Amino acid sequence: MSQLPDAAVAWQTPDSPDKPLVVLLHGRGSRETDILALADYLPLGPSYAAVRAPIAEGPGFAWFANRGIGRPVAESLVANMAWFRDWLETVAPAARPVILVGFSGGAAFAGGLILNDPERFAGAAILHGTLPFDAGVPTTPGRLHGTPMFVAHGDGDSVIPAELLKSTWSYLTDGSGAQTVGVRSAGGHSISQDDVTALARWITDVQESQAARRRTIGHL
Repeated sequence: MSQLPDAAVAWQTPDSPDKPLVVLLHGRGSRETDILALADYLPLGPSYAAVRAPIAEGPGFAWFANRGIGRPVAESLVANMAWFRDWLETVAPAARPVILVGFSGGAAFAGGLILNDPERFAGAAILHGTLPFDAGVPTTPGRLHGTPMFVAHGDGDSVIPAELLKSTWSYLTDGSGAQTVGVRSAGGHSISQDDVTALARWITDVQESQAARRRTIGHL
């Protein structure tokens, strides 16, 4: 396996380590600067970082090798998740809340990260993508019990296979045990204004829940 590059990261503003961290994960063939603009429409409060995927692909980058659209190669996904976690540890110790927001291929990567270690993350948003089924991470019933999750799908999506979208929606809203907010639209494979509005509300709710939890722990 070729050596992975150092993480390239774009920040919306200089990082404040005392704030929650929202990590934006771009789609396949894109790059970190493309998705960073999404942060301008999300709540004040967290620090926002967009990370570049480690595999160069065409004019952009990818999070893992594929064996078909929406179907990561297990070895590639697992190795690149370890690479991401190495970067994350440099900016977010375990006590710092981290929310993942992934689009398309970045959604599969975000899903893999939180399925691999649900306790590490405050929540994850799966935007117009699929979970990485059959790719080396557990998707057992109840795996994400109580975890805040967000999923947005477009019924007109012609990029992600329909059966994977269906399985992702079903698992997140039922089988996983997660506390899932779901948004469906008639649109295609792109983030709509309705998606952004609902995502912003969800991030605010996750922040408030995390803050309340910290206050409760502080009084014990």
